[in-house]
Amino acid sequence: MTMNIFDRIEELRIVPVVKLDRAEDAINLCGALLKGGLPVAEITFRTDAAEEAIRLASEAFPDMLIGAGTVVNTDQAKHAVAAGAKFIVTPGFSEAVTKWAVGNNIPVFPGTSTPTEIMMAMEYGIKVVKFFPAAQYGGLKTLKALAAPYPSMRFMPTGGINADNLHEYLAFDKIIACGGSWMVKDSLIHEGRFDEIERLTAEAVALAKIKREA
Repeated sequence: MTMNIFDRIEELRIVPVVKLDRAEDAINLCGALLKGGLPVAEITFRTDAAEEAIRLASEAFPDMLIGAGTVVNTDQAKHAVAAGAKFIVTPGFSEAVTKWAVGNNIPVFPGTSTPTEIMMAMEYGIKVVKFFPAAQYGGLKTLKALAAPYPSMRFMPTGGINADNLHEYLAFDKIIACGGSWMVKDSLIHEGRFDEIERLTAEAVALAKIKREA
């Protein structure tokens, strides 16, 4: 199961990073992502609505790849998986969360920004880590330098990635996908502009396909 999810994320190339203040918005939001051609969402534990949003989305769209982001402890991880999350993403490296996820065969993307954190993840057999916050830590230039000593490690950069620089990141073969929120901005969700989310998602999918097929 684990490898299939990593392979699927690599096929999709983009993981929308979603913050929901109202759990009920998960239905319209995920529907817009699906219509835009992107059947994946990382619903973050930045709000109290996260767990219920994951449950609602997982029940309404069982074939969609719903994950939990900004997971900072094992309690959140357990609640996320119980609600239906198929993968876990952490903002920084948490030994406890990583150990729990690996031990329970739950795909996990530990957050890293330093060589030390990458090596800590490798000790748990992790093959893909999150690089966060990408832009603030030097972007693609830093990521390439970080990747050089670890030929078997691959990355999912998140933070500061958008339609303007997506193709640059995806051109680097050590990147399986990019996390981003530009197509699911808070303002668009709050205003119920799900048609615009669908449009931006379709635009992002097209950009990713162009780079993959080039």
